[in-house]
Amino acid sequence: MTGSHSRPAGERSSAGRAALSTVLVVLLAGAVLTADQFTKNLALATLPERTPVPVWGDFLQFYLTFNPGAAFSLGENVTWVFTLVLAGAAVAVVFLTLRRVRSLLWAVVLGLLLGGILGNLTDRLFRAPGFPVGHVVDFIHTPWMMPAIYNVADIFIVSMMIAVALLVLLGRRLDGSREARREGAGDELDADASAGPRD
Repeated sequence: MTGSHSRPAGERSSAGRAALSTVLVVLLAGAVLTADQFTKNLALATLPERTPVPVWGDFLQFYLTFNPGAAFSLGENVTWVFTLVLAGAAVAVVFLTLRRVRSLLWAVVLGLLLGGILGNLTDRLFRAPGFPVGHVVDFIHTPWMMPAIYNVADIFIVSMMIAVALLVLLGRRLDGSREARREGAGDELDADASAGPRD
């Protein structure tokens, strides 16, 4: 005999997917944040500042530097703005995760994105010259691809933003469903056209 307070199977399934998505986002974000901060601290301990260290010719170099602004050190006089942007992005990802995400694919993408955001936000909050204008530690340089110097967090931010754009273009919703194509509307238009003018 079913209790009067039991939830429908669909609701229980949705709640289970929501919980699993949240756990996945937390685990992936934590893994990326840990990897980012570990590699930055390793770079600080082992690399000379602003001196190229060849790893694989011109394909990969290490070059330790500190970025007060955005890419190419743009906006270095308003570092606090980038701190607010990163904090806002982190809050937005957390909100989406808790309220809307039911897709494991979206959870993977948002978890990796959140980890990248938190990696650079940690630098802004806790590294020199101080809260909330800390400089981001950059040390990866690939001259063949771009002149910018970046870090592990940047890799996940850029790649996952591309993944977000692809998921949106493919019509994958946060709950795991797909956007319905408007084929029915097109069929109705074709039917009206073939029927000719009406009185």
